Amino acid sequence: MENENKQEKRNILIGGAWPYANNSLHIGHIAGLISGDVIARYYRQIGDSVLYVSGTDCHGTPITLRAKKENKSPKEIAESYHEEFKKCFEEMQFSYDLYTKTDDEYHKEKVKELFKKMYDNGYIYEKNDLQPYCEKCSKFVADREVILECPSCGRETKGDMCDCGYEPKEEDLLNAKCIECGNKVIAKENMNLYLALGKLQEGIEKYVKNKKANWRISSQNESEKYLKEGLPEKAVTRNLEWGVDIPIKGFEDKKMYVWIEAVLGYITACQKICEKRNIDWTDFWKNDKNNSIYMVHGKDNITFHTIILPGLLLALNDDYRLPDYMIATQYLNINSEKISKSKGNGITIRDMLNKYDSDMIRYYLIGNGPERKDSNFSMEEFVATCNAEIVNKYGNLINRTLKYKGLEEIPDGEMNKEFENKIKNAYIEVGQAIEDLEFRKAISIIRELVEDGNKFYEEQQPWKQQKENIEAFNSTIYTCSNLIANLSNLYEPFMPMASKRVRELLDIPNASWEYIEVKKNKEIKGIEPLFERIKI
Repeated sequence: MENENKQEKRNILIGGAWPYANNSLHIGHIAGLISGDVIARYYRQIGDSVLYVSGTDCHGTPITLRAKKENKSPKEIAESYHEEFKKCFEEMQFSYDLYTKTDDEYHKEKVKELFKKMYDNGYIYEKNDLQPYCEKCSKFVADREVILECPSCGRETKGDMCDCGYEPKEEDLLNAKCIECGNKVIAKENMNLYLALGKLQEGIEKYVKNKKANWRISSQNESEKYLKEGLPEKAVTRNLEWGVDIPIKGFEDKKMYVWIEAVLGYITACQKICEKRNIDWTDFWKNDKNNSIYMVHGKDNITFHTIILPGLLLALNDDYRLPDYMIATQYLNINSEKISKSKGNGITIRDMLNKYDSDMIRYYLIGNGPERKDSNFSMEEFVATCNAEIVNKYGNLINRTLKYKGLEEIPDGEMNKEFENKIKNAYIEVGQAIEDLEFRKAISIIRELVEDGNKFYEEQQPWKQQKENIEAFNSTIYTCSNLIANLSNLYEPFMPMASKRVRELLDIPNASWEYIEVKKNKEIKGIEPLFERIKI
């Protein structure tokens, strides 16, 4: 296991995918991102140096279209959702070191420097090509700004992606209509900048081959499929008014394509928080720095992280470490249906936070989430799981131990050695599961430990021991108190609020990843139920 006999503190960088500021976060977004917080909290507990960064993706066509529809500026739309996202992540206890946004001035200036470096290195080049142009609106139109008949299924679709899964090609867009005025577009020459992915293919292939063992199978398969098809040149500029300026002469009328500046945000966010803390950002992003890089995202963003981001890092030609671990989460369906804006079947995380404890939401989405295959969310299952596993088992163990009638302090008992070994083994097994990116397994190991604790309590029958053998009673309560103390450590990456409350009750200074024992004769007071049963 990586954390055993660890001599030197490692530098762990975790990048959570940047949600797009065009709609509220639903529980599928959280299910796809929460793994990053589990990893961040765990590595902090074992003593590594951790930076966990993300932010709001603020630019691009959908935001400008929404702004027009709502008679607002794109900045107003983006800022509104950014503040909403920040609040939701805070209430969900995501422990970001920095949650920023692509509209941040620091990001924009730094990403322009990176863009210019790739241009100077010869990996971004100029190309004149035909693009859809609306004569009535007097502008080049993006794929989301046109409608066309899908060549695959025949239904009407926007130019970015049809519901049937077909992704319209450039030639398809030339037969489209402008979504704003309904006028048929024409093909017109337009000078853009392109990323030479073909020149980078060999390096990306080598990277995928070397690192894919650390990735989930969906990341491996999608990346290999993309590489097999051959990496196409990819436009990095667009005719937009809202976005990051192009630092190349002659392209003042264009902005950066949102995908390139958003993925480079992992670097700029790291630079910004390191600058603020007066630490060296290269310790997290450059080679030979005793570092590891984790990328956390949904399966619809796989190639942006496994192909595009490594390609950009190679194009910088500046000794960047390429990401080690790709944590792609599958889809979370609602009542067996894929979450769809058109169907309106998504449950927002705001709706959940208004009704339920954030630890319960976290526990369920990690323990039952779409880790390696699509999973299903239903309110009935959520309620049943939380009541059975959190309230009835974990909450009950705490209440029956620390609120035992007449108990005013932690008794001066002896720790049951068999249970001490069980706890110590749990640290090893849970830690290994987290490092193996098996978060559902990690929660199940802790759940079994809680069940063993309740079983031990029942077998010892402290209500009889108190009358017949006070020493045995003291040891039973002391053993269960120590179990609860260690559960506050083990559950910290998963249910941080409850773990914090337990530590406060038992006078434990901070979360660690090692076996601990509570202070004997410590006064116990103010014990309230950690969780309330959910009623529907």
